[in-house]
Amino acid sequence: MEGNSLLNIFIYLAAAVVMVPIASRLGLGSVLGYLIGGIVIGPWSLALVTDPEVILDISEFGVVLLLFLVGLELSPAKLWELRQPIFGSGGIQLLGSALPLFALLYTATDCAWQGCLIGALGLSLSSTAMALQIIQEKEAMHTPAGRSGFAILLFQDLAVIPLMAMMPLLATATTGAAAEGGGALKAGEALAAVLAIIAVGHFALRPVLRFIAATGIHEIFVAFALFLVVGIALLMESVGLSMALGSFIAGILLADSEYRHALETVIEPFKGLLMGLFFIAVGMAIDFGLLRAHALEVALLVVALIVIKIAVLLALGWWRRLPRQQLGFFAITLSQGGEFAFVLLAIAAGNQILTVEQSHLLVLVVAISMISTPLLVLLHDKWLLPRLDRAANEPDRCNIEHDENPVVIAGFGRFGQVVGRLLIANNIGVTLLDHDPNHIERSRDYGFKVFFGSASRLDLLRAAGLDHAKVLVVAVDSPKRANKIVQLARQHFPHLTIVARARDMRHLFDFMDHQVQYAYRETFDSAIRAARGAMEALRMEPAKIEAAIQRFRDYDQQVIATMYAVRNDGEAALAEASVMLRDRFHAMEREAAAENRPE
Repeated sequence: MEGNSLLNIFIYLAAAVVMVPIASRLGLGSVLGYLIGGIVIGPWSLALVTDPEVILDISEFGVVLLLFLVGLELSPAKLWELRQPIFGSGGIQLLGSALPLFALLYTATDCAWQGCLIGALGLSLSSTAMALQIIQEKEAMHTPAGRSGFAILLFQDLAVIPLMAMMPLLATATTGAAAEGGGALKAGEALAAVLAIIAVGHFALRPVLRFIAATGIHEIFVAFALFLVVGIALLMESVGLSMALGSFIAGILLADSEYRHALETVIEPFKGLLMGLFFIAVGMAIDFGLLRAHALEVALLVVALIVIKIAVLLALGWWRRLPRQQLGFFAITLSQGGEFAFVLLAIAAGNQILTVEQSHLLVLVVAISMISTPLLVLLHDKWLLPRLDRAANEPDRCNIEHDENPVVIAGFGRFGQVVGRLLIANNIGVTLLDHDPNHIERSRDYGFKVFFGSASRLDLLRAAGLDHAKVLVVAVDSPKRANKIVQLARQHFPHLTIVARARDMRHLFDFMDHQVQYAYRETFDSAIRAARGAMEALRMEPAKIEAAIQRFRDYDQQVIATMYAVRNDGEAALAEASVMLRDRFHAMEREAAAENRPE
């Protein structure tokens, strides 16, 4: 079956389509669904595909695209702000995990010390693909845990360069022969490749993107975006470096570009699919024959790896003063081995630093540790986190000075700031909450005291004074988090009046389901004002402008009421309602035409 590429693609997609929805429905998460799908179609189960390397080479490109998208979110200035957690936390994590793992491998296996060193360093690297996928699924990228986890992952990707450069030296010590080419030459080639990417990205990419965009041909822009990332990946691979690191650097160089959002839109669908294939390939790579032969040894190594990394990460999170409720998530998310361990172990076997069997054994440990992470995250969310929330001393532990203010605003971003500033300017007491440290720092520069924390936590809402407040303004970006805040407020603070920002009409319907008295789509009023400006520029009479806007507001209210009433009645009801609303829109057009007709 290996010779039929189209059939293989069909099998991979079938595994994803069947297993991921089942895993998600069971609350296991998409990553575990992909891994299980890979096990099912792999050589040790149905044997529909027997060579995981066929798909792994392609699917690793998903990690490359992921790092490119992450780089687009980080301008050089933002990256400079993260320098301390990247090199401080990242270095401590790598060394803190590698030392006990080296001692374990040296005493429990028959590896030479060079092999134990590479094995320990490889196992210390976490999975960028898996960790970032989980962080994004949990919408935790802007939390302290998410930011610290990302900084450590970035340091690990950077650390791959010197780890690969030291391989020839360790091979020399192992074999007693001179390494071909020498480590210095390899390091020089790597540095030249990185500098070339920086130079081309800084001086050439924007003019080229401008030229491509000027053609107006969307598919050419898509082709160039993929050409850019593939070219960078090939360059980095040719000098023995991490392909993902090169794409990350390119993303950073384009973070301030006017084409950033267009590139994100183009690459996001490819990234998601290829990331899924990567996890399927990891599931297929699990050698159950080797597992049976070394079951006890593998089990002990997997448990030791996870326990050591969680212990180091918990200590690091405590030292970095991460919120108590985020410590477990932070440690578990980075507790597994990573995809770069596969690369390092393969090179180590090729340089005879490790035997092939030793390399395969450690690869098996990494793959099983990756399967454990979604399960541990699920256990954390279902069992540990609720107990931490209940154990927290409510107002005192959170230490929020609310002064029994009548208004609490959850989310002090671009929407919440306008609401808060208007209320404060009119001497209305406001307690401000936000989970984004950047929002908090910028707001405090302007004299606003914003308290850190996720307003989707009941203990934080109580600490903010919702027992005494009269109004809760929900202005967070995430519709999912906004809905959770509204549910908690309705359940535990029924006396509150809730004012909420809706992302779109569907989100507005969610708020209506929870009887939110005042819910507003975030762009509706600003769009009305823009239309007013356009009509004023066309020199329409003020009275006619007001009448036109009022007609449209009445029509919009009719749209909301009609679509809300039939939202669960099926496609036929929605189609009938759409026809009715279209007729009403045309009637509004005729009414406006009659009003504007010359007498």
